[in-house]
Amino acid sequence: MIVDFHIHYCPEELVRLKLGPGGTLNTVFVNGRPADTALPLRFDLDGLVGMMDHAGVDLAVLSSGEGMRGDLKNARLVNDRMKEAEERYPGRIKGMAHTSPAGGEEGLAELERCARDLGFRGVAIHSVNQGKEVDDPALWPFYERVRELGMFLFIHPGWAANSEYLDYDLGRSVGREGHLMAVVLRLINGGVLDDFPGLKVVMSHLGGGFAFWMSRILSYQNKEFWGTAGHPRHGRKARRPFREYLDEIYFDTGGISGDVNPVRMTLMEVSPSRLLFGTDYPLEIREGETVRRFIGKIRELPLGRAEIDGILGENARELIGV
Repeated sequence: MIVDFHIHYCPEELVRLKLGPGGTLNTVFVNGRPADTALPLRFDLDGLVGMMDHAGVDLAVLSSGEGMRGDLKNARLVNDRMKEAEERYPGRIKGMAHTSPAGGEEGLAELERCARDLGFRGVAIHSVNQGKEVDDPALWPFYERVRELGMFLFIHPGWAANSEYLDYDLGRSVGREGHLMAVVLRLINGGVLDDFPGLKVVMSHLGGGFAFWMSRILSYQNKEFWGTAGHPRHGRKARRPFREYLDEIYFDTGGISGDVNPVRMTLMEVSPSRLLFGTDYPLEIREGETVRRFIGKIRELPLGRAEIDGILGENARELIGV
């Protein structure tokens, strides 16, 4: 079974507001920064299933950038459309919940509706939520409810991760990835994984490519060496050996445009049992042939058959309840 864990979907009424003349592709700018790409493929579910059939993908797991932005009205619309998509394509599509993680009881109520009434097994959030980083204590009630409901947490880069990168589309190309690396560190050093044992976390985009920087990351866990021991912010570090936490996080292969080399680098630091296949369709990949080739490259990795099958789908089965 092949599961694509990283598929973007948005209800048509939210996408059409942003399309260019004649319903053409349009990049949305926020404060001078390229922030989002609107294109009809984002609501074309027939096109999605056609891509899956061509590439040999059995099941798509859908998330929505619009649903992650903290607007509960849009999140509810996204959630209802996700459920309709599941019912329209039984066995081919699974939706994730969307809510406002820092939205108090109203946000938690929507999360519970998604779990209990809509049957969603996971919730998708941005890497920054209403201006709060993932290790902000304001998100602790949200994490506790996610864990109580037995849901997984899918973390995707958001608009706020563009930071000050203005030129050359740097915010989207590398700025977001740098922020995702910081999210991995915040989950570990900030105590999220310790305070909520058993919380199932999926980092998109291979965690921003953090594996390449692992030696540097580990070096900066030595607070005495770097002279930050005891500092209330910079002196915090992992409570347990750092690498232990990597066996508690999943990483998907979205955001790399179907190139297998970042997967190879990640496997130098992360067990194949923690990798999930994802494409970032229809944003970074927009046709089935590229997905088909990506699957072929993963099958050629120097791993055992069970490990490759795990990356392509088996690792995802428990998370999504298949």
